Amino acid sequence: MKKILAAIDFSDCSINAFKHALSIAKITKSDVEMIWVGKPAAQKDKFIDDPSDMSKEAKAQLEAMITKYQPELPETKLTFKIRKGKVYKEIADEAKALKAFLVVCGTHGASGFEKFWAGSNANRIVSSCDCPVITIRAGINIQRSLERIVLPIDSSPETRQKATFTGFLAKAHGAEIHVLKVYTSKGKVLRGDVDFFAGQVSRYLEQEQIPFIVTTVEAENLSDATIAYAEKVDANLIAIMTDQESAASNIWMGPYAQQTVNHSPVPVLSIHSRELMTIMTS
Repeated sequence: MKKILAAIDFSDCSINAFKHALSIAKITKSDVEMIWVGKPAAQKDKFIDDPSDMSKEAKAQLEAMITKYQPELPETKLTFKIRKGKVYKEIADEAKALKAFLVVCGTHGASGFEKFWAGSNANRIVSSCDCPVITIRAGINIQRSLERIVLPIDSSPETRQKATFTGFLAKAHGAEIHVLKVYTSKGKVLRGDVDFFAGQVSRYLEQEQIPFIVTTVEAENLSDATIAYAEKVDANLIAIMTDQESAASNIWMGPYAQQTVNHSPVPVLSIHSRELMTIMTS
């Protein structure tokens, strides 16, 4: 059985992300596990008298969510796990233990529970998890079905690797993929690489009988161009590789990926090029 891990901190943003996870789970017939991460009891917080009280409240709220949302997954299970420690590390460890094929999380929150989630952990979650991660900012309409996915193609060889998992989601949802050739240079060699890689992705999508269109844009910034195009076509998802344009300060999360995760008003699917994706079908 396929499994999806949904990070919960009870903010509106994380509940929004959780509902996206439910939508994907219904179509892919996947179990969903919610995870809430609190601080270890030894860690003090001047705003909270007893951290264990937060764990008890979290457990009660998670149980209430199962009662409310389990009917939306008639063929699969909705469960939860409570962990203590660093948010991104615990989520990554749980995703590995669960053998999750996908993690879904919000990029920020503002509830009382958010005191445990100091700042945005989204980039750390993306860089720490071995499986693909969908990050969703607050305010995204959860009712929209997955109809259009933007797949930006640049001059890096890794850019092609996201096609397999993105194609899996597109086929499951009956979505159309927009192969976006992004030219960031006037150099013929680099532009030729973009064309070549886009051609390979197009042939793969054609072979898998996934509807797609190919569009070309000139851009100075990959992230800005991709987000602008996604908004223009009213896309429901942007698929990126997290290793592109890697920086010494963060080898797994280059500036393009960081910008997209942090600023995109459209959900972002982040995939590591270091992994070989296997979709669990049992």
